[in-house]
Amino acid sequence: MNEKDKSSHWVCCPVCGSRTRTKVYFDTVLVRFPLYCPKCKKEIRVTVAQLKMVLSDEPDA
Repeated sequence: MNEKDKSSHWVCCPVCGSRTRTKVYFDTVLVRFPLYCPKCKKEIRVTVAQLKMVLSDEPDA
């Protein structure tokens, strides 16, 4: 395992930019994950793969 695979990163809120309580690694894959921000109190669905975050286009039900 190289150094890139061992390091973890905090997921930041796409609305306010503050750090959330979710941590991901390089090999973490989240699909339509309901990311909650404790600062702005919003929940946004995101997809994370290889430390890249994309907002989900689907509306919350």
